[in-house]
Amino acid sequence: MGDIHKKLQKIQCRLKTPKSRWSKFGKYWYRSLEDIYEAAKPLLDEQGLLLILEDKIVIIGGRIYVKATAILQDVEDGGAISTTAYAREEENRKGMDSSQITGATSSYARKYALSSLFLLDDSKDADTDEYKGNETVSEQEAKKLCSLMRKKGMTEQEITEWGNNMGLKSFYEITRRQYVETLKVLGLE
Repeated sequence: MGDIHKKLQKIQCRLKTPKSRWSKFGKYWYRSLEDIYEAAKPLLDEQGLLLILEDKIVIIGGRIYVKATAILQDVEDGGAISTTAYAREEENRKGMDSSQITGATSSYARKYALSSLFLLDDSKDADTDEYKGNETVSEQEAKKLCSLMRKKGMTEQEITEWGNNMGLKSFYEITRRQYVETLKVLGLE
């Protein structure tokens, strides 16, 4: 069963899911559950691992929680590792019915179970070996992107926070991939 630990370690070292989505409401950068799935699937396939997600509704202290369990199973020998995360359902949320509230809470709990399993954090992704080979955009392109972000209504502080969340020491370090993702996320394409 030690083999699954080695496989998980390889995935943890290689899986990159930067916070590349912008919340206009909350004014912060985040990664979605779908971003994690998309980044993890090829690595899971490469390592011969199956990811199973299970939700369970539990009541703790009179409040409703979604308990999400992420199970990583080796398809060869059946070895498994799991992590669990909880998210509390809001009693009501403007513009959402009860099934939407449960679905959003499930996504949140699953995202944190996967973050725990894969050791996802806010590390400076641009400083890792995986990114060192990525081409950076020109100074002119970086300035143009900043200008577009300002036109989109972002403040200097929000632009700086975006850069920090993407692992940039300077905005001029932005890679081509990060540049394209930002254009997509902000609808600037």
